[in-house]
Amino acid sequence: MKAIVNICRVLVGALFIFSGFIKLNDPLGFSYKLQEYFSYDVLDIPSLMPYALGISVFVVIFEVILGVFLLIGYKPKFTVWSLLLMIVFFTFLTFYAAYFEKVKDCGCFGDFLKLSPWQSFWKDVILLVMILVLFFGHRHIKPLLTKFGLTVTALLSFVACLWFAYHVLLHLPTFDFRAYKIGDNLQENMTLPPDAQKAVTDYVWTYTLNGEEKTLTDRGRGPKEYDKIIGVETEIVEEGDVPKIQDFSIESQDEDLTDQFLAEDKLLIIVAYSLEKAEVEGMQKLKNLVNRAQKNGYRVIGLTASGEVKKKEVKDTYQLDFDFYLCDEKVLKTIVRANPGAIVLQKGTVTQKAHWNDLEDLQF
Repeated sequence: MKAIVNICRVLVGALFIFSGFIKLNDPLGFSYKLQEYFSYDVLDIPSLMPYALGISVFVVIFEVILGVFLLIGYKPKFTVWSLLLMIVFFTFLTFYAAYFEKVKDCGCFGDFLKLSPWQSFWKDVILLVMILVLFFGHRHIKPLLTKFGLTVTALLSFVACLWFAYHVLLHLPTFDFRAYKIGDNLQENMTLPPDAQKAVTDYVWTYTLNGEEKTLTDRGRGPKEYDKIIGVETEIVEEGDVPKIQDFSIESQDEDLTDQFLAEDKLLIIVAYSLEKAEVEGMQKLKNLVNRAQKNGYRVIGLTASGEVKKKEVKDTYQLDFDFYLCDEKVLKTIVRANPGAIVLQKGTVTQKAHWNDLEDLQF
């Protein structure tokens, strides 16, 4: 029993630290995922949506701290009780999302690793079993350090987590796992390679032949002989690969300008998913940034999900000498974790990114 407990202790502790750290690297992204869970379509508790960021920071820090506590053997009863309550809640959440097909990605490992809801659920079931082993065998969880060493390690871990969360919220995630990271080419990420896995789909045909109703299941060719096709239904047997970027576009009121702008040799994009919610201090910094970029031959555009009236109001208020184009809000939140933020492109390749706090660091 002692050996089993220690194996579970290492596995659970390491996984909680890793999972928590991945989300701690991007607490704003995790807060967007929580907002999705809190929405009307999922848990239907929209009253929590304004507090998603605070809940996000608390949950990810608590997750990392519990992993550290478990590995060093600090307060084992508190630790295993907390782990058990947390995993029971997560298991319920992932089962609900999977069974009712409410959420496509649980967000357990942020953008580092995408898991389907059912994969997330079974991962949580395995974790639940291991945590139950720890719960009933907590007497075998022995401290690895002296009492003073345990206290210092626990305190330093908590302070380090707080500092890291504060740092990434005021700047950008230290590690970027998204399809818009520096070095990525957006055109390439919007297309699939020739060897990509194609979806496998069953076609269920309903038809009549000689006055008798029949059904046929195939891969799309249909019945060779029939009097009349009544209908056809499709069922995906095996999911195909999808591009890393699926919904990115740059649109005016009249046309799609994505290809045109991604062909620019020097392009600065100001990203503000919501001009209504944009940070005033950040918006005030844009004029100097834009002037600096334009003097160095850069084309400057803005991307937002806000309407035309708000676009004009913002341009007039902050005296901005560029036009805002339309893009999906969720995509803009993915491109840069700031409102506003900025990315620099060279023929579609991301060369620089910045939070509004760091706009002066962009080089032109």
